[in-house]
Amino acid sequence: MAPAQIITVSGLPGSGTSTACGQLCTRLGWAYVDAGQIFRQLARESGLSLAEFGQRAEADARIDRQLDGRMVARAQAAAPIVLEGRLTGWMAHRHDLAAFKVWLAAAAEIRAQRVGDREAKSAALALAEMRAREASEARRYLEHHDIPFGDLGIYDLVVDTESLDARAVVDHIVDGLGAQ
Repeated sequence: MAPAQIITVSGLPGSGTSTACGQLCTRLGWAYVDAGQIFRQLARESGLSLAEFGQRAEADARIDRQLDGRMVARAQAAAPIVLEGRLTGWMAHRHDLAAFKVWLAAAAEIRAQRVGDREAKSAALALAEMRAREASEARRYLEHHDIPFGDLGIYDLVVDTESLDARAVVDHIVDGLGAQ
């Protein structure tokens, strides 16, 4: 069987998804779509801040369906492609896309330090903001999609990024893709 032409990369904030996806796309020469960028674009189109739009998405399942629809359309039109986003693995699973689904993991404290460094804020503030955002997303995913967010059973590969640099993470993904 030929390797998948779609790779989904998911993980919580600070797990290294954006960094890994950038390097993965460079290495493979594949297209790249970030669900977060599309979500931010939808927020702008609605004239709302990202936080306001996130609150609206909690109450309105159509927002997530619109995001999923745009991601599926991009994946089908642009393969080979890397899709980054918290639910891209689940989206591929639910839409029967032939995708290699990857989850990147790291402890909350490590992720908070990374986010704090990236956004020039304290790790404590980043951790508090991350926990609030993750709780909101977990509620939304369960209520709107019937996805228990901690369920990693649909992923083909789970990579603990705590002690790996981005190149090693990408090596794991490429090796996993080739082993399909």
